Amino acid sequence: MTMETPDYGPHRQAEVYLSGMLEDQPPEFPVSYEDLKKRAREELSDEAFAYVVGGAGSESTVEANDRAFDKWQIAPRVMRDVSERDLSIELFGREYPAPVMLAPVGVQSILHEEAELAVARAVSDLEIPMICSSVSSYTIEEVGEELGDGPGWFQLYWSSDRDVAASFLERAEEAGFEAVVVTLDTPKMGWRERDIELGYLPFLEGEGLKNYFEDPAFRNRLDGDDPWENEEAAIASWQECFGDASLTWDDLDWLRAQTDLPIIIKGVLHPADARKAVDQGVDGMVVSNHGGRQVDGAIPALDALPDIVDAVDEAVGSDNDVPVLFDSGIRRGSDVVRAIALGADAVLLGRPYALGLGIGGEDGVRAVLENLLADLDLTVGLSGCASLDDVTRSTIRRAD
Repeated sequence: MTMETPDYGPHRQAEVYLSGMLEDQPPEFPVSYEDLKKRAREELSDEAFAYVVGGAGSESTVEANDRAFDKWQIAPRVMRDVSERDLSIELFGREYPAPVMLAPVGVQSILHEEAELAVARAVSDLEIPMICSSVSSYTIEEVGEELGDGPGWFQLYWSSDRDVAASFLERAEEAGFEAVVVTLDTPKMGWRERDIELGYLPFLEGEGLKNYFEDPAFRNRLDGDDPWENEEAAIASWQECFGDASLTWDDLDWLRAQTDLPIIIKGVLHPADARKAVDQGVDGMVVSNHGGRQVDGAIPALDALPDIVDAVDEAVGSDNDVPVLFDSGIRRGSDVVRAIALGADAVLLGRPYALGLGIGGEDGVRAVLENLLADLDLTVGLSGCASLDDVTRSTIRRAD
């Protein structure tokens, strides 16, 4: 890689320690994920907190995602030159300083009034890619403008109205987004007990639907009505076309014809699906169980990762490259290292930055990211690795 990796770990440590010692100011935002959750529980509404941290059913998959990392332990090596660490990666022709990007999190206005705009400002300086959700609280164009030259990808919920889906893709490309992440595990929303007990679905209040209400193809569904003046009818129309449970692998041909952007599918948990995706010509995939929000009792995403990486490697051969990204359960730098060691090219961070947004807006998101990058940088070096190329399956061991 030619991109120079910032000295994340020592720089962040010096910043925090000096602030504490010289100015008697401890970190403004919680450092651990557990403390982030505790703080957010105190400051967010019951509905917003439940929407972010909750999962499907008994939330066994959420818990299993966390426990899966404990099955793997890092085996540090010593006496290696780790004075400089290269965390940079390249995806689809663009270099990034670290193997981390922000997962698509919808309806961020329930967390903070500046929502995705605050997130875009936080990541643009760090050059960490943000994946903007279809159900964002600000439009594709507004988020793209806020990102400026910063990297951004767009996440598509594949509408059953093909005109709406095509319009979203066209708008994303025109707004400067560099790839499309198609979420395939949500043709319908999972059974989320916390939300159901509260009787809360933010979309039914019009939250997170601005992309639809401002979209010309979606407006065509309303027979000339302004969705902002007749929200009830617009929300009902959104419910009708949000997802498409009839999709099959053959439909990817239609999707490819709509955009020139790289297409990454999200929600892969089975190696047979990974092989099929490669056969269908996808440009990348995300191993994910939607953070445990869709299927209660589903396989932990980390458990699925090694078999999918092996399946993709076998399917593409040595002359091609289909990046495998990982999502669901990333909380700390050691989690990133273990996912990379198991074959992930990069990881998606979700709930931690969402909680940071909820308690501190742009500054909260930036603090969460800076802490994660510092932790990752130090963990890579202290594991005896000078670059991500050194982080392999030999870096970790199965726990007894």
